[in-house]
Amino acid sequence: MQQNDLSTILDEYIAYIRLEKNYSSLTVSEYSNDIREFFSFLGQEGIVELDKVEYPEARLYVTRLYDRGLSRMTISRKISSIRSFYKFGNARFGIKDSAFRLLNHPKKEQRLPAFFYEEELETLFTTCKGEDPKSLRNLALLELLYATGIRVSELTFIRLSDIDNSLGIIKVMGKGRKERYVPYGSFAQSALESYLEKSRPMLMKRQNHQSLFVNLRGDPITDSGVRHVLNKMMEEAAIHGKIHPHMIRHSFATHLLSNGADIRTVQELLGHSHLSSTQVYTHITKEHLRKVYMKTHPRA
Repeated sequence: MQQNDLSTILDEYIAYIRLEKNYSSLTVSEYSNDIREFFSFLGQEGIVELDKVEYPEARLYVTRLYDRGLSRMTISRKISSIRSFYKFGNARFGIKDSAFRLLNHPKKEQRLPAFFYEEELETLFTTCKGEDPKSLRNLALLELLYATGIRVSELTFIRLSDIDNSLGIIKVMGKGRKERYVPYGSFAQSALESYLEKSRPMLMKRQNHQSLFVNLRGDPITDSGVRHVLNKMMEEAAIHGKIHPHMIRHSFATHLLSNGADIRTVQELLGHSHLSSTQVYTHITKEHLRKVYMKTHPRA
């Protein structure tokens, strides 16, 4: 496969992870940038065919990433990006994929996911109070994210037919186009009802589509649109720092486990294929308990 074919392969790969694997727009963008950086490295090394990349070249590339001072988490993601790209190239074009398949990921940094305390979430909910279409939309969006723990990419994919508000059940299209059903409670039910009756019809104007959440022009809301909405909430709530949509998901899992939910149930609700992905939240709850103990026990 010649160098001038790389962009064609990349275009097909991006379409594959976006449409078939249902990766979020942020993940698609990160993977695309990672692979383009790798193509630049190949050009600098005078390598014009993907098949010519051997294990030493893969190791050299990772060394260059370390030299740039990138975190182990970022380097691990870049390895995953390129490994996934080569796996696709092997299946679709017969490109040899052993170089990055043999490469080990850096040891993970012990960094726990950031989450909101319940009091902070209450402050965020307060910023959405109001009867105008925007406030009703924002409240329903935040309530549903927190009630279900779904990913933002899953939220923006929801259609009206996926919601059963009378039963409080939502059908979610997860990673790898795997469907699951997630329940939600009375707060989200009430917020959704108000949004669907009073807000969405006004925001839609002359638009005609089935996406559940829309922006102020009536178009389907995007991942970046959701991030913008949440960051505006943070500003209005005077909470320092920037919010990442995954913080709502992390809060959902952490609060469930803190209040006695079993980890297998949380795994199913989050749509995790492996229990190890869910177990990180048990570390959060244990660390929180330790901090509370050290702060409050007279002889800690």
